[in-house]
Amino acid sequence: MNAKTSDNLESHKVISPGETDSTGNWKDPKRYMWLLGPALPGIGLAALTGYALAPKKLKALAWTGPALVHGIIPALDRAIGEDQSNPPESAVQTLEQDKYYDRIVKAFIPTQYAMTFLGAWLASRRNTPLDDRIGLTLTVGAINGVGINTAHELGHKSNRLNKLLAMAALAPTGYTHFVVEHNFGHHMRVATPEDPASSRMGESFWKFLPRTVIGGIKSSIRIEKARLARKGKGFWSLDNELLQGWAMSAGFFGATTLICGPRALPFLAAQAVYGASLLESVNYIEHYGLLRQKDKNGKYERTQPEHSWNSNHIVTNLFLYQLQRHSDHHAHPQRSFQALRHFEKAPQLPGGYASMLLPAYLPQWWYETMDKRVIDHYEGDLSKINWDPDRKEELMAKYADYAAEVAAEARARRAAAKSEAA
Repeated sequence: MNAKTSDNLESHKVISPGETDSTGNWKDPKRYMWLLGPALPGIGLAALTGYALAPKKLKALAWTGPALVHGIIPALDRAIGEDQSNPPESAVQTLEQDKYYDRIVKAFIPTQYAMTFLGAWLASRRNTPLDDRIGLTLTVGAINGVGINTAHELGHKSNRLNKLLAMAALAPTGYTHFVVEHNFGHHMRVATPEDPASSRMGESFWKFLPRTVIGGIKSSIRIEKARLARKGKGFWSLDNELLQGWAMSAGFFGATTLICGPRALPFLAAQAVYGASLLESVNYIEHYGLLRQKDKNGKYERTQPEHSWNSNHIVTNLFLYQLQRHSDHHAHPQRSFQALRHFEKAPQLPGGYASMLLPAYLPQWWYETMDKRVIDHYEGDLSKINWDPDRKEELMAKYADYAAEVAAEARARRAAAKSEAA
């Protein structure tokens, strides 16, 4: 439904010279760098272990998660820059068949659970100071938030085991409905006003957050009810994937609370909220203001590279399994992360997703960073933007002069290009 044709995608793609092996086949220069993904919960586990051994001397380790997500990774993105490798189409099948990448994604989950359990144990101890509990909560929540991206990668595979593992990765955040809503809701409605996970220009993250959370849960229930009805089953069937996922979360929360004590429960709830909010922060970033246009019959066009904000900053891409190559993901939802490609003509963010999180939390900073980029992307045509309906008239008036300038420059470029072609 949302896949774009290969021919149109090829016109946007940038081919990397890359490396070749002795047979002339393209080699993935990031093959061993992908281990940073499953290493992340390992880093969290090591930090929490260090804190457990010396909580006073190594107090700062309680805050490892937010330091990584909001500080270290964005700094490394800026220092190291963008990814220069891009697999050619001829390498995609070989990359897809290499089980090494699948094992990397799945390796995240056992360490994720160990880290979450250790965090719950530390936060539930009587002598753990309040500020340390907050740090532990944010550290575990941050890494479980990244774990949602592990679930995203596995959830797009048709194999039943992969779907169960996707729900397992989501269980610590209680966000297991994401497997249903993302695959069968968001991918169908992306970059339209009907999609709760596509943010609108002029809509702050704090306005978007309740809309996407509530809308996503409602959508997942509608989708699952319809799926079960087609099989002649009711919502309370054992085949209900939403109930299966919620049971996983309840089981994990219950078992952890039983072992660590009742003080673990507020910790588990708080880290889940923070982790899920990181997912929704990324959702907010990915499609801000972008809109698929309707044809004369009122049907939305297919999803194209221009309907997702992309970033090719290498460090965040390594941790997020190339989620930032978002246009190719929406064109080929089942394509594995190692085979996703960068498209130069797709709209580009000024930084990696990790770098955009803090601006997303501060509306004025976000608007100053992104609103004119949306207008530039549509060459000054304000009718093509996905607006927040409550602010549409205000913002169209505010940006009218700027949009007119952008439109005039675009017409001049097209005229010059036409003249050169003639």
